[in-house]
Amino acid sequence: MTTGLKGGSTQDEILAIDMAKLGLLRSDVVADIGCGSGKVSLVLAMRTKRVFAVDRRPEAIAYARSAAERSGVENITFYEGEAEDFLAGVDRLDCAFVGGSGRLAEVLALLAGKVDRTIVVNAVLIQTLSIAIAEMKKQGIFCEAIHVQVARSHDLGEQTMFRPIDPVYIVVGGRSSR
Repeated sequence: MTTGLKGGSTQDEILAIDMAKLGLLRSDVVADIGCGSGKVSLVLAMRTKRVFAVDRRPEAIAYARSAAERSGVENITFYEGEAEDFLAGVDRLDCAFVGGSGRLAEVLALLAGKVDRTIVVNAVLIQTLSIAIAEMKKQGIFCEAIHVQVARSHDLGEQTMFRPIDPVYIVVGGRSSR
């Protein structure tokens, strides 16, 4: 899916791992921090009670809102602005997914005090990975980091080869590690 948004959408294979690591329940209230295209928010909405989709970029919120409307999804609340401002007004969340890396340490510190179970961070940059692990360890919530490399088949003449997709680091934290 080409969205025209900086950062691109989460790949389906990575999204499957993210959902497994989040361990969602139908009654959950979750946040998608740095929601971008809304792809993750839509999947979260199909599995949970309520989703808060947060992004600082007006064009991302507009795109995600439109995707939700086209899909007929009604349990997503969109918030255009800084994640820290959104989190200041939230008492608690069951789980959170973080796809954006802006002010990640500060966002994770806030999430650590508001998320009851699981936080999953996707990172494509080593620096983002490092910040996520360090802040989760500082908050006493680090569980694991996973390096995922996916390759998809691609035709090469009449033969088939695999073309790799950029690797992704998935960092998982939560209260179970305390």
